[in-house]
Amino acid sequence: MSEFVFNAFVTLLVVIDPLGLAPIFAALTRGFSEHQKRESAIRGTALGAAILLVFAVVGNALLGALGIGLPAFRIAGGILLFLLALDMIFARPSGMRSSTVREQEEESYQQDISVFPLAIPLIAGPGGITTVLLYTGGGPTQLGLFLTVLLVVLVLTLISLLLAPRIMQLFGETGANVLSRVLGVLLAALAVQFVIDGIRTSLT
Repeated sequence: MSEFVFNAFVTLLVVIDPLGLAPIFAALTRGFSEHQKRESAIRGTALGAAILLVFAVVGNALLGALGIGLPAFRIAGGILLFLLALDMIFARPSGMRSSTVREQEEESYQQDISVFPLAIPLIAGPGGITTVLLYTGGGPTQLGLFLTVLLVVLVLTLISLLLAPRIMQLFGETGANVLSRVLGVLLAALAVQFVIDGIRTSLT
């Protein structure tokens, strides 16, 4: 169980990337008052948490209704997370963590960034939802452990958002980019392991 908790924590930490969200949040809330920044951070994290919790509880039932087995989803999810890892390593924006052109246009017309793009897709994006579905296929014990780990990562995310200006002063843009690349390598290894586990399970 300790290995499950550690792997889940590392995967969520890399996919949600609390530290990497700090410079994005700082840029999105430029010109906001301290109250508006705090409110946006809390609301965005809460909405992202709600979305991920819904998928954690009903996600596997949804897969069953669609006739998708867990081994198949492990393989597909592993590939998806591997692509996200490549984006992190090579610093390429993609639909996994960034918005489309139409979404960016919509963003420019709205002041509240807590729903979009903070909650979706930065916190509860395709990578986060995929990770939740991959780790909630076990029994109630695993689900409880995963939800605890998810809560811890979301709390870290909220702290990172609230302290975004100080984090930017401490690490700077270069430090955040270097850390993101290192975490991307770890995520790539975990993604490959998901694919191997899925293939092994499907062959047994």
